[in-house]
Amino acid sequence: MIVLLGVLVVILGFATRRNPLLVVGVAGIVTGLLGHLSPVDILRTFGESFASSRSVTIFAITLPVIGLLERYGLQQQARTLIGKLGKLTTGRFLAIYLLLRQLTAAVGLQTIGGPAQSVRPIVAPMAEAAAERTNSGRPLPEKISEKVRSHAAGVDNVGVFFGEDCFLAIGSILLITGFVNTTYHTHLEPLQLALWAIPSAVCAFFVHGSRLLYFDRRLEHDLLVDVAPAVGTEAGGAAK
Repeated sequence: MIVLLGVLVVILGFATRRNPLLVVGVAGIVTGLLGHLSPVDILRTFGESFASSRSVTIFAITLPVIGLLERYGLQQQARTLIGKLGKLTTGRFLAIYLLLRQLTAAVGLQTIGGPAQSVRPIVAPMAEAAAERTNSGRPLPEKISEKVRSHAAGVDNVGVFFGEDCFLAIGSILLITGFVNTTYHTHLEPLQLALWAIPSAVCAFFVHGSRLLYFDRRLEHDLLVDVAPAVGTEAGGAAK
């Protein structure tokens, strides 16, 4: 049981707000030493674990790539593209992304989008550009800009959450079928669950899509409320 002291290291590290990567690494080393592993065996275990779960650490490659793309104008190009589509409002654009996110998740492409891969570098800037067009090309106030970004992130979460259950090989579907078949001795097929998930996904699209379209009206109202005092101040200054 003394090996479980590694868990205590994790608790103390997180309680004192230390670097999570450092805490987990130290906890692994402590656990290995308490388990009578040699330093070479501990290092080998770290390497084998990293190699066997390298798909989890793929962000270490994608984040620098996204950073380089942003540095060389990815967000500016996204804003330029949305600026050419005059009738595409923020709510309509996010509704289209919601549909695409659900469809891609339904065929197993969950990682094609996400907060790091698509929302921050592409979706959020395009949604903000559409809102700026509503604001007559003026920059958005910080509060409204944060609201647009939060809606962009929320669309990604809603789309993948309700879309992924329509895919047969998703972990949640396999977990449910395995648990039900083992516990209740039935024969539930993944296809049955995936088909029943489709109505939920459709309802989620219409419900959240309606909220996004209503967000357009709220956005226009918030911009008018925010811009009116500034316009009045400018007019008063010009009169003086």
